[in-house]
Amino acid sequence: MARKPNNLGLDAIDIRILSALQREGRITKLKLAERVGLSPTPCWERLRRLEAAGIIEGYHAQLALKKLTAFTAVLAEITLEQHTQAAFERFERAVMGVPEIVACWSTGGGVDYIVKFVTRDVDAYQTLIDRLLTAEIGIDRYVTYIVTKPVKESHELPLAHLLKNDDRS
Repeated sequence: MARKPNNLGLDAIDIRILSALQREGRITKLKLAERVGLSPTPCWERLRRLEAAGIIEGYHAQLALKKLTAFTAVLAEITLEQHTQAAFERFERAVMGVPEIVACWSTGGGVDYIVKFVTRDVDAYQTLIDRLLTAEIGIDRYVTYIVTKPVKESHELPLAHLLKNDDRS
């Protein structure tokens, strides 16, 4: 994504707080304060400011889905029939209503969207994609990639690398 100017006044301690929370969302406030080198009250105030600014959008559990059930992860390149704002909005509204779509990225280049599906199996994916095609949400063509093995999947953003030229880290 394009770099946006930051007027929030984040400093190295804020970045350490955010990095620690990405790794350990259930860390206690006391441990967080110790980890970033602050006393608990100033750390708590910074944390509340980061939450109020919308930088911290929520706290989530990362599940080991393979221990719960068998599943298939699928990536699909999707190209729309039309390239109008209305066509993009129609497709994106439809995507928001499909629980099996766990991620969707609008892209530049040869395809319009990259979509990540998680379904019970390949048959369930095919039934779902057939339903999307008949729903007339503007799909022209799609290319499917079955994930055979996750090699790396991280929800932790590389803040130290992304922000190192901002004189804050």
